[in-house]
Amino acid sequence: MSELRDFLELPYGELEDLNLQAKEQRKKRVSADVIQEERLKYLTDEKRIKAVTVLFSDLEGRLHMLDYDKKFLIKSYDNLTFDGSSIRGFTAQRESDLRLGIDWSAFYWAPADVFGGGKVLVFGEVIDKNGGIYSGDIRSVLKNFSQEQFDKQGYTLNAANEIEGFLFEGIDAERNYHETGRFEYVNKGGYYHSLPGDPLREFIDTTAEVQRAMGFENEKDHPEVAPSQFEINYTYGEVVAAADQIQLYKLICRQVATQMGMTASFLPKPVVGVNGSGMHTNVSITKGGKNLFWDPKGEEKISKLAWQFTDRILTHGNDLCLLLNASVNAYRRLDPHFEAPNQIKASAVDRGSMIRIPIGNEKSSRVEVRSVGPDANPYLVLYSIFKTGLHGQTSKIKNLRQAERYLPDNIYSALENFRGAEWTGELLGEDVKSRYADLKQASADRCARLLGTIVKAPEVQFHHDVYNQLLWNIF
Repeated sequence: MSELRDFLELPYGELEDLNLQAKEQRKKRVSADVIQEERLKYLTDEKRIKAVTVLFSDLEGRLHMLDYDKKFLIKSYDNLTFDGSSIRGFTAQRESDLRLGIDWSAFYWAPADVFGGGKVLVFGEVIDKNGGIYSGDIRSVLKNFSQEQFDKQGYTLNAANEIEGFLFEGIDAERNYHETGRFEYVNKGGYYHSLPGDPLREFIDTTAEVQRAMGFENEKDHPEVAPSQFEINYTYGEVVAAADQIQLYKLICRQVATQMGMTASFLPKPVVGVNGSGMHTNVSITKGGKNLFWDPKGEEKISKLAWQFTDRILTHGNDLCLLLNASVNAYRRLDPHFEAPNQIKASAVDRGSMIRIPIGNEKSSRVEVRSVGPDANPYLVLYSIFKTGLHGQTSKIKNLRQAERYLPDNIYSALENFRGAEWTGELLGEDVKSRYADLKQASADRCARLLGTIVKAPEVQFHHDVYNQLLWNIF
C-alpha cells in the first residue's frame, strides 16, 4: 500500500536548508503577513503534505499537539477552536472555548522517519474568547514581552539552554514507575564516555541528526556525568524561538528513544545517589547587533546592565524558585553534594551558585542561571528570568552577590515563597499565579511531604510531564 501514498519525505540535508531559511526570516523579524502568505502558498502548492501539526503548551509546560488536515487548515486557520477545559491550568468548563492562532514564523519541516510522512509542524498561539492573548498561554505572554522590549528599547532577548536528560530501558519507563519502582540504565559509562555503537551513543547521534535537520545548528553532544545521562547542545536564539526549541528538543528525544525501545526522561532527579539533570539557561541582550552584557573593563568582563540584571534575579531568587523548579522531584536536585546550584549567589567559579558568570567575549558574554530544572515550562522560565532581570527590584541586602542565602529544599517552602511574593503577582497576574500554585499544590499533596532517600512513586506518577488521566485517577 505504501507506494500509493505519495507523502512528503525530504532528505535531511534539504530539511536543514528549509528550516534554516525559516529561522533566518524569524531572526530578521520579517513581517507576519509576508510569512503567512508565503506559508499558505507553500501548503497549497505542495500536494504531498496531508496534515499540519499545531503545537502549544499548557501552564505547566506540557506540550500538546493537534493534527489538522491541510486543506481544512488552509480554509480555517483563522478560526481553529478547541476545548480549553480539558487542558490542566487552562479555562474552567463554564468558559472552555478557546481558539488557536498560527504563528507562521515558527514553522518546521520534520524528518518523515521520526514524525511521519506528509506532515509539517507549526507553533500555535492560544487566543481567548475576546480575541486577545490568553493569559494562561505563557508562550504568547513571552512573545508579547519580547516584542515590547524590541519596540521600546531596541533590545533582542537571547537564550541558549543546556538541557540534560536520562535514557532508560523500556518504553514508558516513567509511567510504569509506580509498578516497577526503578529505572534501568542503558549505559554506565559516564562523562564524555560511551562506545560508538552503544545504545546511549546511538540515541545521541540519531537525536543530533534530527535536530540538525530541523535547523537547531548543533554545537556539541556527549554523555553526562551520571550513567545513561546525555546533553545535546545547540546555538542560542531569540527568546521565543529558544523556548520553542526546548519543547522540540524534548519531543525529539522522547520520540527517538521510543522508536529505539527506550525512554528519554527529563525528571530532574530520577535516581538518587547520582547527579541530577539541569537546564542551565544562558541569557544575554543585544541591541543593533551589539552584546549589551559585554564590557572588557567591567567586573568579570560583564557590563553594569548585566550585573543589575543578575542582582534583580538574586533578589527574587526565592520568589521564582517554583517557576524554575516546577516539580516535587526538582527539589531532590537542589542537593549540594552533587554540584547543585542551591546558593542564591553569583560567581564566576562556584558551580553551587544560582548564577554563574561564564568566561566570555564580545560575542558570547552572558549570564548563566543554573538553578533551572529540565522539566520547567521553558516559556515561564525565560519570561520570568528576563522580566525579573529587567524590571525586578534590587535588594538592599549587604553583599547581595555572596550573602548566605539558599533556595528551598522542598516544594512546600517554594510554594509558600511563590504565593507570598508580590513580584510573582506582578509577573503573571493574580489569576494565573493562583492557578499555577494550585496545580503545584495538587501534585505536591499526592506525594510524600518529606523527600527521604528514595524516589517515591507518586512524585513520578503525578509529575506534570508524566501523568495522564488514568494515572491521576489511580490515587
